[in-house]
Amino acid sequence: MEASIACCSARAFLPGVSTQHSTALAAPSAISPSFSSKSLKSTSLFGESLRQVPRSSLKVSKTKQSSLVTKCEIGDSLEEFLTKATRDKGLIRLMMCMGEAIRTISFKVRTASCGGTACVNSFGDEQLAVDMLADKLLFEALTYSHVCKYACSEEVPELQDMGGPVEGGFSVAFDPLDGSSIVDTNFTVGTIFGVWPGDKLTGVTGADQVAAAMGIYGPRTTYVLAIKGFPGTHEFLLLDEGKWQHVKETTEISEGKMFSPGNLRATFDNPDYDKLVNYYVKEKYTLRYTGGMVPDVNQIIVKEKGVFTNVISPTTKAKLRLLFEVAPLGLLVENAGGYSSDGHQSVLDKVIGKLDERTQVAYGSKNEIIRFEETLYGSSRLKGGVAVGAAA
Repeated sequence: MEASIACCSARAFLPGVSTQHSTALAAPSAISPSFSSKSLKSTSLFGESLRQVPRSSLKVSKTKQSSLVTKCEIGDSLEEFLTKATRDKGLIRLMMCMGEAIRTISFKVRTASCGGTACVNSFGDEQLAVDMLADKLLFEALTYSHVCKYACSEEVPELQDMGGPVEGGFSVAFDPLDGSSIVDTNFTVGTIFGVWPGDKLTGVTGADQVAAAMGIYGPRTTYVLAIKGFPGTHEFLLLDEGKWQHVKETTEISEGKMFSPGNLRATFDNPDYDKLVNYYVKEKYTLRYTGGMVPDVNQIIVKEKGVFTNVISPTTKAKLRLLFEVAPLGLLVENAGGYSSDGHQSVLDKVIGKLDERTQVAYGSKNEIIRFEETLYGSSRLKGGVAVGAAA
């Protein structure tokens, strides 16, 4: 395991996890504004090795990433990749700790027996909805990273003080388990998070993120991440021994006939969206839509083509949250060479006015986003050659 980051105890995340670690998940009461590391039991699944690293020992580098010339390679471990992608040790630590949480969530999703709103594992010691288990794991990871000032979950959209520094620290917004309603049908689900510098999650834009990632729990478990200022969006595969291995780099989203049309009910009273969907069908696009935003957007990055849309209408209001889902996925897509749009601008250029702000969105190749904007609103900013979002 990548021990030099000293993030988390590796054994706490493998399938052989002991019951003392499992019961620690239920230790904190319902997450509230008063959440702190003091609410966690000493038998936290993040292990003793994590607490041996005092906050004072974490020196956050302010070296600009633009000076980095080291090329990441397929086969690198997660730590090897991060040390090449950024010189900010605090960001490396945070991304490592979130990787450990994603590894554990993957195990919990695979072993939970779900019925209604509650899930019970094979030991019978977790009786919470699986998305709440993921929520608690992510809060624990951010607390013990010692570099997170504020965190905010889609489950309870309120800022939680994680105890990290403002100067040189980060604030993180996450959707703990996007698609949790389809866990019981064994569809692919995932975790989404975005990382902003300092102590602000409102009054900022998606372009202000220093990193974004998603954990994907399907036939394979993957950790897909983007670091601002470092080219490409990178996929890591969870190996049998519990390590993350770099398996794919995406730097271009090409044209290709594959579409994922979300919120299709909006075609009933949004004739322009109906026209767009009919175009996809008439032109014989391949329909690839699961109902889970994480796999539907991830396939654009993996296949390096396609388009995802989720459009509003007079009777179907915006559902997707800018802070927790849309902006982080926007960084992942645009860092991969793709584009995003709310109909008028890159979603990375939208100011996040409130924690629960919602929006419509499209992700895909350049021509697909031009088509999306022109069909719905008559013109596209991309035809003017103006750099937007991550390309600015």
